[in-house]
Amino acid sequence: MIKRFFKKIYKFIDKYIIVPISRAVYYLSKKFKKNQGKLDKVLNRPHFLVYLSLIIAVVLFLLIDSKVISLVETEAEVITNVPVVVKYNEEAYVVEGVPETVDITITGRKSDIYLAKQLGEYEVILDLSDYTPSDTPYKVYFTYSKSIDSLSYQLSPEYVQVTIKNKESQVTSISYDLLNIDALDSRLSVSSVSLDRSEVVVKGNRDALEEIASVKALIDLEKQDFSEAGTYDVDNIELAAYDSRGNRLDNIEIVPETISATIVLESYSRTVPISVETTGTLVTGKAIASILINNMPSYSITIYGDQAEIDNIDSVPVTINVDGRGNESTWTYEVNIRKPNGVREMSVNSVEITATFGEEQQTTVDISNDIHYTNLADGLNANILSGQEITVQVKGVASVLEAIEDEPIYAYIDLSGYGVGDHEVEVKIENNNPQLTYVVSSTVRIRITE
Repeated sequence: MIKRFFKKIYKFIDKYIIVPISRAVYYLSKKFKKNQGKLDKVLNRPHFLVYLSLIIAVVLFLLIDSKVISLVETEAEVITNVPVVVKYNEEAYVVEGVPETVDITITGRKSDIYLAKQLGEYEVILDLSDYTPSDTPYKVYFTYSKSIDSLSYQLSPEYVQVTIKNKESQVTSISYDLLNIDALDSRLSVSSVSLDRSEVVVKGNRDALEEIASVKALIDLEKQDFSEAGTYDVDNIELAAYDSRGNRLDNIEIVPETISATIVLESYSRTVPISVETTGTLVTGKAIASILINNMPSYSITIYGDQAEIDNIDSVPVTINVDGRGNESTWTYEVNIRKPNGVREMSVNSVEITATFGEEQQTTVDISNDIHYTNLADGLNANILSGQEITVQVKGVASVLEAIEDEPIYAYIDLSGYGVGDHEVEVKIENNNPQLTYVVSSTVRIRITE
């Protein structure tokens, strides 16, 4: 290997130094024929050209190494996000104003820059060991090590204004937040969460501690493998402090940094019917004779979610547009079911609704003695003045009207904003049956007393 290495060096010197110099000397000898004899004697001496080439090569090396001659241009490169190491008494003091990272610009020859990047030895230090707490910021310069002495190093920033304060501590209660709830299986819901501790110690300067409004355990459901209902123990839950505006406080130390929790998951469900609502107006003289949902007169689905939410849901509504319909005997709708608030999952997301149309008929129903009051102010009483007959026209196909006795009419008057005295109030009908239409042609006179 060594012999081969020197052979390569010899070939290099012979090709790029000896041969070019020999040609130059030969050219000069022809130019100066008068001194031809003396020049020939010098050139014919053994190893003269070898020595001459070696001397020239050494001189060139020294010139290049001392940067008198530069074979490469000077370049600059920025090393970003170099971590800052801060030296101070972490148990006694709090330091503010120190960036996590700085940038270093290195300038020099490309080969040196490449070597410096390969070494990767960048250590930036902010030494605060000899500083004491003060309300006045200190101007402190960073120190750093040079991996390659031939390079020029420039930090950005070169210095920082830091404030050093005494570290204080206090005990505070903690709560929890559930993060990424959407990542939880849609059929599951969190039933309960039990933290392994109720209090933690928070540390920081006095001003920072006074800003704390809450400390929360951040339970990230996306990071957990929750596949079915059950009880799970979760460790290494991150803690975070927040101010009254909900902003996270990064200048607070929390002891311990993480806690554990027990999470109980349930798959709570409830079966509720689909209720059909309509929008638009049928052609004159037509009414809905029947409605089938997936070819059934009534259809129910299973909804999943938190028990407190879905226990308040008695039905899931869907809407069909009947505007201009009625001349056809039937019309079929493909309807996507919209999730009610609090529902995470449904057993069915769409249904087929078939509406059958028929000839509209009507009947009149007396509702004088069956009117309810809503939104009456506290401490007031309301009574319908005697001698009034309030009727409602009910429209629909004959078969539906015949069963109207089984379909109680809920008539009411809204007394929002009404005070003591006599008033005429509009009568309203709560209609949950899309096959019927109610028309009230008169108002009702009422008297409100204390």
